[in-house]
Amino acid sequence: MKNSNDDDNKQQNEDSAASVDSRFNQTLRNVQGLLKGRSIPGKILLSQRVDLPDTPNSYSPPSYERSSPLSDTGTSDHTPETLEEEVRSTSKPIASPNENVLKLSTLRIENPSEEVRKSSVSARATDSARVMKFNKVLSETMVILDKLRELAWSGVPDYMRPTVWRLLLGYAPPNSDRRDGVLRRKRLEYLDCVSQYYDIPETVRSDDEINMLRQIAVDCPRTVPDVPFFQQQQVQKSLERILYTWAIRHPASGYVQGINDLVTPFLVVFLSEHLQGGIDNWSMSDLSAEKISNIEADCYWCLSKLLDGMQDHYTFAQPGIQRLVFKLKELVRRID
Repeated sequence: MKNSNDDDNKQQNEDSAASVDSRFNQTLRNVQGLLKGRSIPGKILLSQRVDLPDTPNSYSPPSYERSSPLSDTGTSDHTPETLEEEVRSTSKPIASPNENVLKLSTLRIENPSEEVRKSSVSARATDSARVMKFNKVLSETMVILDKLRELAWSGVPDYMRPTVWRLLLGYAPPNSDRRDGVLRRKRLEYLDCVSQYYDIPETVRSDDEINMLRQIAVDCPRTVPDVPFFQQQQVQKSLERILYTWAIRHPASGYVQGINDLVTPFLVVFLSEHLQGGIDNWSMSDLSAEKISNIEADCYWCLSKLLDGMQDHYTFAQPGIQRLVFKLKELVRRID
């Protein structure tokens, strides 16, 4: 009986020693694999291990240990439940690149004021540079129209448009010493035309002139009908005088529907020199008769300069439009 117990104890001691040796060898292999970089197929998890203090007054900071979900040298001691607990207890998870990009874009969305401020500052700097270039060209005694045209290609500042448009259309001379005198003479010439052709009794007009004036009077209320400013009686009267005077002085084409729409940009631009705020707040009654006459004259002469280059678009059979259509046909034929 005693020999049997001794054999059992001996067998247990051998099994215990074998188990210790097995665990030691397994640990040794794990360490060797870790050093060789072969035992970390995925992310390394940081799990926090907190040891309870031996005494109430003693405190030891938490320590961290590296743990690998899997090992290529043997079976890991971590079960799926242990791995899940380690993931939960991770103090600072590793963020993916997509998460970093998302956080960065979220910060930009949450604080767009900086981007808006930078863009507005850049836009103001660009506008300031363009204004300086315009001022430099316009301040010359003799304005070089090619330079002005090149600058105007990308747009003209609002308050400079009246001056730039008069120059580029050839209504105002590029020589600044002659400019005021020429404008004064042209405006007086327009007044003479109005008094000669428009401010006359109906009995003096021919039948063609009466029909033309009637057609203009019908088209003026139709001009930009969705803008209340153009529905003012004084505005429609100004349009009527401009269009009728132009039609009488250009009998080859006369008045054609659509010319009324060409006058409106000039009227708005030249009115902006004298009226403040938006067009919805404008009123012709705020202007003197002299200013209204000057504005009409500027619109009349600029319209004349514009239509001089395409008057054959409005004459009989419209040869200008046919010529453009023929050019388009030739262009399409070459490309096709």
